[in-house]
Formats: sequence, C-alpha cells, structure tokens
Amino acid sequence: MMKLLIKGGNLIDPVKKRAIISDVLVDGGKIVATGTDLEVDGAMVVNVPGKLVVPGFVDLHVHLREPGFEASETIATGTLAAARGGFTSVACMPNTNPVADNSAVIIFIRARAKEKGVVNVFPVGAITTGSKGEELCEMAGLKEAGAVALSDDGRTVANAAVMYRAMQYARMIGLPIIAHCEDVNLSAKGVMHEGYVSTILGLTGIPAAAEEVMVARDIILAEATGCPLHIAHVSAAGSVRLIRQARARGVTVTAEATPHHFTLTDQAVAGFDTNTKVNPPLRTADDVQAVRNGLRDGTIDVIATDHAPHAPEEKDVEYENAPFGMAGLETAVGLVWTELVNTGILTPWEAVAKMTVNPARILGIPKGELVLGADADITVIDPAWEEEVDPKQFAGKGRNTPFTGRLLKGLPVITVVGGKIVFKRGVEF
Repeated sequence: MMKLLIKGGNLIDPVKKRAIISDVLVDGGKIVATGTDLEVDGAMVVNVPGKLVVPGFVDLHVHLREPGFEASETIATGTLAAARGGFTSVACMPNTNPVADNSAVIIFIRARAKEKGVVNVFPVGAITTGSKGEELCEMAGLKEAGAVALSDDGRTVANAAVMYRAMQYARMIGLPIIAHCEDVNLSAKGVMHEGYVSTILGLTGIPAAAEEVMVARDIILAEATGCPLHIAHVSAAGSVRLIRQARARGVTVTAEATPHHFTLTDQAVAGFDTNTKVNPPLRTADDVQAVRNGLRDGTIDVIATDHAPHAPEEKDVEYENAPFGMAGLETAVGLVWTELVNTGILTPWEAVAKMTVNPARILGIPKGELVLGADADITVIDPAWEEEVDPKQFAGKGRNTPFTGRLLKGLPVITVVGGKIVFKRGVEF
C-alpha cells in the first residue's frame, strides 16, 4: 500500500477542540505521523492548503437495503454514496429481508461489505425476531457475529415489558439500544406532521406526541436498567426537552438529529413532493429550532443521515401511498456546513465531533479520531466549495432527495479509507 502524505491542511481535532495547520502521513493504512513540513520519499503527496482535514465521518444510521431490497440500494452502491458524502464508516440498520435478527444475516452483511464495499460497514442487529416486537433475538449471537448495536429501527418495540428485557440483556452483553420512538396508535396512518399545514393540505397528520411519549418511556426504562440508550432521529421539541432533562439527572441517553430535521419544516410538504415524506415527519419551525438548540447545547450528540433510499417508482406515487424516507449520505456534510457551521450554530470541531468521535464512542468502534496508530480514515473538506445538489450526480441508487437545486457550501473533496483514496472532487494530485 502506497504511502500517502496530506500536506498543509487545517487539521480539526474534535477531542481537543482545536484546529492546527498540520501534515498527516499515512503508511500501511495507519496514521504514522503528523506535524509541519513532513517530507517522505516515495509518498503520494496531496496538497490541501485552506482545506479542513478531519477524521473520517461516521454515520450510525443508514439503510443499505441489502439483503432483500437491492432495487433501492446495495452495499456496493450505498458505500459509494457514503464515500462521496465524506463518510468512511456506516452502521446499517437491520430492516432488510430477511431481517438482520440472526448471526447468519450479520455475517452475510460483513462479508458482502468486505467484498463490495468501499467504506467500513458495521451491522446493527434487530432487537426482536423479525422486528415484530414480540420475542427477543439471540443478542449475544448477534454481537459475536459482529453487530455493534441493537435496533428495530423503522418499528418501535411497543411492548414495554419486551423493551425492558431487551435493555437488561443489552446491558449485560455491552451493546447500546438504538430506539425508533413512535407510538403507532398515535401515528396511525399519518403521513406528515399533524398541524396547520396538514389540515390545509388535507393529509392525515402524525402528532409530535407520537414520538415524545415513546422517548419518555424508553428513557424511564433506560434509567431503570442502566442500559445505554440512543434515541434515533429526534424531530420534536418535546423530545429534546425530555432528553435534556434525562441527561441532567445522569441517565445514559444519547441522541441524534438528521440534516432534514434541522433544515426543513412541514411547509416543505406543500408541493406534495414525496421526497419530503419521512418518519418521523418534518415538523414545525419551533421544532426545527429546538433541534438546533439541542445540537448547540450538546443535548443531541450526533448528526446522522437516516439514509433511506428508494427506487424512483416507489416514490413516484400519491403522497399517501409513498414510502417514508429520503437519501441523505451525499448531502449531509454540505447541509451541516451550510446550515450549522457557516451560520455559527456549531463550531467546526463541534460539528466534526457529532459526526466522528461521538457516534464512534456510542457504537464502541475504534474510529473518529486522527491519532498516531489509528486507521487512516480521513475526510478533507473544502469550506469554500459551492455546489448545487444534483441527484443525477449521486453515486448511490437513492436519488430521492428534496434538496435538488439547493446550493450547499462546504463539501467533502477527498475521502480516505484505510489509507486508500476512495473519492475525490475537484482535486488534482
């Protein structure tokens, strides 16, 4: 493997909360040296003055769709999308077909990722068999096969007793629970946020309470069991408040927000673009502000994409009949920089922490830091790079984005995984 020398970049350290001008030397897939004016014979030299050199981004919430839904995405295409988006590691959710509720599916995903993937793939195992919320999976077997967390994402474990037992076992084997918080009796057949806009559009609404009551329940269960709980895709102001209060009294709870939930409101649904149909739904301006405040004050630790690609024919139907979800891997960093960093809501190292070291620590994986001896997973961002979102240029199969035509500033231009350059944009070397 060729030596790689990344020279003159602004190295962002999310742990020490600083930025320094530094070179980074990679050899054998590892970071072997940092410092100024490094010179190495035989190394490929990449000059990146004015650009940001950060740990490779970690997305703990993606849907790669394989096995079972390869028409929407595969491990090969999904990891290409991740690389183009600046992500070097992704954790894939278990709502595949068959569901990743047994060691065989976890082993298959890891093998396929090793064969076809261009970034690191970490499978998440299901909490219950078939994600039906009834019978617990063989959690220890899932961990032994390589699962890094447990989730029935896409579905809530509605039975509190089942979730209680799940947390007890998950704590014993040392895996976090990633909770999709939705009371399906409240969300029912809703397709967007319940409020003024849904009334005007004549669409069935999903109240914020459908999320909030399950956030409250799962926090109570986490407090009772001591199990690390991670709340997925927080969208409601009440959820942010509940998480903030729980953290203040010492509950081991973390949370994530997606770019679409801190960027878009339910007003985006007015054009009936099915790419705006997500679960949880886009909510009000007050909810968006609450999510942003949660990101700013640390209540929300992680920015994740909830990358949910769908084949075009699936989304090209009436709003009520379209599946939930949008593709997110290839627009996330640009949205974070445009909406949060360039507006002063987050500093660069705060934003980087929420997409590197924080998700890595929650998953318990050795990623997210640029330290000597670490895997050479590196992302280079050009804070001045401007580009309109064009789904035709996406590397993944998922083109279902509501951000088409949106101008983003601050994009990944180089992605390095294990010392190998797997994506570059507008950079010559």
